[in-house]
Amino acid sequence: MTSAQEAAERLCDPAAEVSAHYLIARDGTVLELVPEKLRAWHAGAGQWAALDDINSRSIGIELDNDGQSPFSEPLMAALEGLLRAIIKRWSIPPAGVIGHSDMAPGRKTDPGPRFDWLRLERQNLAGRRGCDDGPSDPTPEQFRRLARNAGYTADADDNTLLSAVRLRYRPHATGPLAPEDFTPLSHAALWT
Repeated sequence: MTSAQEAAERLCDPAAEVSAHYLIARDGTVLELVPEKLRAWHAGAGQWAALDDINSRSIGIELDNDGQSPFSEPLMAALEGLLRAIIKRWSIPPAGVIGHSDMAPGRKTDPGPRFDWLRLERQNLAGRRGCDDGPSDPTPEQFRRLARNAGYTADADDNTLLSAVRLRYRPHATGPLAPEDFTPLSHAALWT
C-alpha cells in the first residue's frame, strides 16, 4: 500500500480477506483494527516453533513502510510502546516476537531488510541474537537444526530457510552458507 490510510481501508475491507490487530503509520499513529481477543487474518499460512495457524495465536501488527525504506522514528517509537503493552498483557516472551518472514519463509518478506530488529532486541522486545561462533565448515543440516531450535519450523528448502534467517539477522549477507549465519541463532534457540 502507498499509505497507512490505503492500508487501513484494505485491512478493513471484508472482500480483501486480510486484517490485522494494529496498523502503525509512519507518523506514529496507532490504529486498532481488530480487538486483540479476536482472530485477525494477517499472517496467512505458516509455522513458528512447530505451531501452525499463527493467525489464531498471535497479535498482528502491520507497519506503514514500503519494505525498502528506513522505518521512521515515530513508527518505531510507537511500535516499541505497543509491543511493551502486548508483551505484558499476554505474557509473550521476547523470542515470540517475530516477523511474517520468520513464519512464512519464501512467501513473506516483511518487515524487510531495513527493519531494526537489533533495536527491539536491545530493549528485550524481541529475542536476542547469539554471539557464539558457528562451525568453521558449516553444513546445511547443522544450520537447519539450529534454525528449527530457534523457531524456524515452516517447510522451506535450504536456500529459502537461509534467506529467511538472513532477512532477520543478516539482511545484507549474500552467498553460500557461512559460519556467521550460525552466530545469531546460537542464542535464539529458546523453543526446545
